[in-house]
Amino acid sequence: MAVLEPQVDRAAEVNGVSHVMGLDGLRGLAALYVVLFHCRLLAVPGFPENSGPFWLGWLMYGRLAVVFFLVLSGFSLAISPARNGWRQGSIPRFLRRRAWRILPPYWAALALSLLVALFVVPASHHGPPTDRSVVVYGFLLQDLFTARTPNGAFWSIAVEAELYLLFPILLFVRRRLGATFLVVGVTLLAVARGLSAENGSPVEGDNWLTPNLAPVFVAGLVGAGILVGRERIRRLPWHWLAALAVIPVASLIAVKGSAWTVNHYFWVDLAVAPAMTMFIAAVATGRPALLMRLLATRPMRSLGNFSYSLYLIHLPIVMVVVRKIAPEFVSAGMPTFWFTLIVGLPASVLAAWLFAEIFEMPFKRYRSWKSVLAAGRARVSGGCEETPGGGVSHRPGVPQVPVGVGQLEK
Repeated sequence: MAVLEPQVDRAAEVNGVSHVMGLDGLRGLAALYVVLFHCRLLAVPGFPENSGPFWLGWLMYGRLAVVFFLVLSGFSLAISPARNGWRQGSIPRFLRRRAWRILPPYWAALALSLLVALFVVPASHHGPPTDRSVVVYGFLLQDLFTARTPNGAFWSIAVEAELYLLFPILLFVRRRLGATFLVVGVTLLAVARGLSAENGSPVEGDNWLTPNLAPVFVAGLVGAGILVGRERIRRLPWHWLAALAVIPVASLIAVKGSAWTVNHYFWVDLAVAPAMTMFIAAVATGRPALLMRLLATRPMRSLGNFSYSLYLIHLPIVMVVVRKIAPEFVSAGMPTFWFTLIVGLPASVLAAWLFAEIFEMPFKRYRSWKSVLAAGRARVSGGCEETPGGGVSHRPGVPQVPVGVGQLEK
């Protein structure tokens, strides 16, 4: 059945962004895949070769989930501008809200990761983090400067922050010069960067990979235009088009194997971005129906709601389980993998939910420290509290949340 209108909660407007049904669930599934990837990566040695059972091969490609996050981020951020003639509004306001949204939980996760890496299990083969690590990761400079990592998942947060800074410029080019010019221009810059590298393929993990990832973010940004396109555009079977677009990439990965794919992520990322964009557009327009029903379930929406926290803190937890706890009970290899799934996966999800309640949700619900602190005092005292809009709530112990809270783009 064709769905003409995007599945939008018209009442849910947070920071000027309409909430599109299904996108939260996609974030949750992507974050869950990253957790599974790290369970497999740490428990079964041999990466990037698939030294485990062949049926675990689908868990070899955690980076592609990060690429999906970036496409989805560009799509989500561009929804509101797309409905407003590709105009962003106040750039300082946009950047402040992005910083307010991502930095407090990131810094809290950085502190947690530093403690684990210093006193429990190092996150880097080069040893525990140093003062340089604190500075580089604290200021989100890890895409520009090398330092011993406290958390191997943090590399993408720096890339995303750089793309936020570029976002107003990308919108300006989209508005003035059009989608084609934006996509082709940014992609050609990335291609030139790739061809200039040794063997024509920069290796995953090198710094300065943002030129490769800017086009995937732009693909999502441009894809948001589907939601404001003509009826015949929204009618297109985007889920089937996505399936067709991913077949060549998936076939190449299957034929070449995981080691080749990891060594050519620079190009694989670019190749898979169109399929990801069309898939997100399909969900945003309410298709396929079976997937939409799954994404609309409460567990999926809840998982999506704290997916950022899950991404931030799962790796230290998984590392502790694999390297400190599992050896006391099971042998290495697949027994450790199963042990990690049974213990580490639920521990990561539960810890992320609790972490989000403390360090992420307050920064979704409230827009200033004054409001956050007032809400905290109200929870403790059970008295009146200041609402996000600056008013006062007299509902004892219950913070007032703006309509649509928890539905911010990542």
